[in-house]
Amino acid sequence: MTSLDHAKQHRPAVRPVAPDDLAWLREVFTERWGGVISVSRGVAHDTTAIPGFVAHLDGDRAGVATYRVDGPECELVTLDSVREGVGVGTALVDAVAEAARAAGLVRLWLVTTNDNLRALRFYQRYGFDLVAVHRDAVARSRALKPSIPETGLDGIPIRHELELELPLHR
Repeated sequence: MTSLDHAKQHRPAVRPVAPDDLAWLREVFTERWGGVISVSRGVAHDTTAIPGFVAHLDGDRAGVATYRVDGPECELVTLDSVREGVGVGTALVDAVAEAARAAGLVRLWLVTTNDNLRALRFYQRYGFDLVAVHRDAVARSRALKPSIPETGLDGIPIRHELELELPLHR
C-alpha cells in the first residue's frame, strides 16, 4: 500500500448529524464547552438543534461541526475534533463549506475568542481571513452563557470575539 493509499483509507468519513448522535453531541459539547449552548455575536445557539456533520475514523466518532444559515451566509457555530492531527477538523470544515456552496451561499464565517490561538492557526491555514475584532464581546456573551470562564487557554483572559470568514465563490 502506498502512502497515498494509506492517507485515503484513513481520511475521516463525514455524514450529517443523525438523531442517534444527539447523546454523544451533548456529551462532547458539555465536556468541551460547558453545555450545548454556544454564543456568538450576541446570539445563543442550541448546538443540538442546528444542522451539522459528524466525522468517523476507524469506526468511531471523531468530531463534529455545527452550522446555521442566515440569508446568504453560513456561520460555522462549532468545530470539535476528538482525534487531533488526523484531518478531522479539515474534513468537517470541508463538509460545511460544500453544503454552503451547494446552497448558493456566499460566505462562511465563524467566531472564536482571543485566547484560542490553536483555532486561529487552524482556520487561517485553512484559508479563513480575520475580518473583525469585536472588543469586549465576551462580557456580553456571558450574560447569555454565564459559564464562559474569565480565563481561557494558556492563561489568557477571554475578552474579545474574533470573526473570520471564508468567501465561498469559486
